[in-house]
Amino acid sequence: MKILKNYTSVVLLLMFNALFISCSDDNGINGLSKDPTDDDIVSEDPQDPNPTTPSDIYLGADLSYVNEMETCSDGYVSDGVAVDPFAFFSSKGANLVRVRLWHNPTVVPPTLSSFSGYEDVKKTIRRAKENEMDVLLDFHYSDTWADPAKQWIPDAWKDITDLEVLKDSMYNYTFNTLIKLGAENLAPEIVQVGNEINSEMLRQIGTPATQINWARNKEIINSGIQAVRDASSQLNKEIKVMLHIAQPENALWFFDQAMDNEVTDFDYIGISYYPIWSNVEFEDITTAIANIISTFDRELMIVETAYPFTFTNHDNQGNILGNGALVSGFPATPEGQRDYMIALTQATIDAGGKGVVYWEPGWVPNTCQTLFGNGSGWDNAVFFDGGNNNEALPGFEFYNKENYTDN
Repeated sequence: MKILKNYTSVVLLLMFNALFISCSDDNGINGLSKDPTDDDIVSEDPQDPNPTTPSDIYLGADLSYVNEMETCSDGYVSDGVAVDPFAFFSSKGANLVRVRLWHNPTVVPPTLSSFSGYEDVKKTIRRAKENEMDVLLDFHYSDTWADPAKQWIPDAWKDITDLEVLKDSMYNYTFNTLIKLGAENLAPEIVQVGNEINSEMLRQIGTPATQINWARNKEIINSGIQAVRDASSQLNKEIKVMLHIAQPENALWFFDQAMDNEVTDFDYIGISYYPIWSNVEFEDITTAIANIISTFDRELMIVETAYPFTFTNHDNQGNILGNGALVSGFPATPEGQRDYMIALTQATIDAGGKGVVYWEPGWVPNTCQTLFGNGSGWDNAVFFDGGNNNEALPGFEFYNKENYTDN
């Protein structure tokens, strides 16, 4: 496990590791299942039968924190003028907003906050659509962060022991959420059935992430997928299904097992790619993505990535990304952040990938009390400079499709 630097306390280090453990464990989940080598995913250079062009790629932002940040930060600025972040991202070329949905965050101490609950997510979706951006709705199926180490069952479902009842709960929650959104013309274009689901979903709190029980896991995942399909049909709106795992090296074993266990009805593979926590070197990411696409015949998007533009901290909370996050050739500067994102996006296009989403470019310095402490753990990796009144950074050039060429 790599050591994250620049934390203000050991407590914060442990809390951040809880969120990002999915990225720092080289084997995906504590040796869970097959342990692919780097050669497994980068040994070939397949030809993409469905080449990607810049005109049809998603360039997105996970803006889940923005509503909350507007209550406790200095806001967002461009050329010294306050801007609406959703309108600004759209004006720069962003065409997709990703947003996480927690089942009932009000039961999670210490904040007992409603942010990332249904009403907050509905507000985010409305703002995205008002600014002509598509939406990727990320169901965590938890009251808090879900990742490979922690796929904790919602508190409301914790006493359910009958798998059929649990499947019904999964289905009804997913279906009803989408139908409610659709009634207000807010249905998303893509739904993630789970977040970084490298390990078994809907586990009791504290249950370790060990070998996946696919007899159970496939029923849970397929219930969520079926709910999306049925809601899509009832709403008469195409809603695509994504399954999301952390780090590209985990895609081969996970989707091999998933498809062998009848989890096949999905449109997108979503991956998180943070070079600091991945076995796949940056120079190999094109081949890795192309191999995943050719192996499973699904569209693929990078739905989480980020890069620091500085190592300076601008609030009371320490930052997650330190020197270990750097890739050769891309310094921790505003220009280095921009160039990393443009290079990664071009690599994704070259591999036949269909999109890149930046994780939380709006989690600016703030005084909010979140689950991890007071402030932002990401303010050195956002697209606004906390050292300059949250002025917009060159990273926004990532959204300009003129920076990319056909593969």
